[in-house]
Amino acid sequence: MDNIAIKADKLTKRFGDFVAVDAITFDVKQGEIFGFVGANGAGKTTAMRILCGLSVPTSGTATVAGFDVYKQAEEIKKNIGYMSQKFSLYEDLTVMENITFYAGIYGLSDKEIKDRGAELLDRLGITAEAKTFVGSLPLGWKQKLAFSVAVIHRPKIVFLDEPTGGVDPVTRRQFWDLIYEASDRGITAFVTTHYMDEAEYCGRVSVMVDGRIDAFDTPANLKKQFSVNSMNEVFYQLARGAKRKAD
Repeated sequence: MDNIAIKADKLTKRFGDFVAVDAITFDVKQGEIFGFVGANGAGKTTAMRILCGLSVPTSGTATVAGFDVYKQAEEIKKNIGYMSQKFSLYEDLTVMENITFYAGIYGLSDKEIKDRGAELLDRLGITAEAKTFVGSLPLGWKQKLAFSVAVIHRPKIVFLDEPTGGVDPVTRRQFWDLIYEASDRGITAFVTTHYMDEAEYCGRVSVMVDGRIDAFDTPANLKKQFSVNSMNEVFYQLARGAKRKAD
């Protein structure tokens, strides 16, 4: 079990009579790039909030980085990174000020902030922009910076909630290079995306429909199972019967 980063067993979340997450069971391996896909209304966001320690499930069990979602939410938060679709850095602060601010929130020392900040800037090739206001950077640079800041404390797991929304294809590919690099360093990437071509980049993929996980396997096996040539076609086959319209 030491190589399991996330494990859920019949995880359920109800809001009154509405079952947002319906007894989902899955695991994510340490260092894996895991795709968590589904249409709007499928329950992805609710499930992710539980796994991030922000919401308590109604029933079922789950552990994240070895910590229980019911009893150890604060420990979970210390061991994960998070990046949302909506750009999360402060546009009226410089690149380095953002790095310093978030690294401080994550509990890094002044020396760690200086060393890791310099390493981050060098890796992204933006050392010359350290004193540039984030608001003036191109969107692709902002997204890559936001991801790098989300893992500056070297978390065990990073949750990426539709991180490439609105980004051009070339920048999306570059962003995925960063995810692969993080995975090579042992960081588990839990990715939600609306782009089915990105599901092809994941080690394994789960497809949620109306709160359930209706498919769960490698992209190659899912395409074989559904006798199609792309994850887009897998998704369409599963999503056709979805009843929900909004998450």
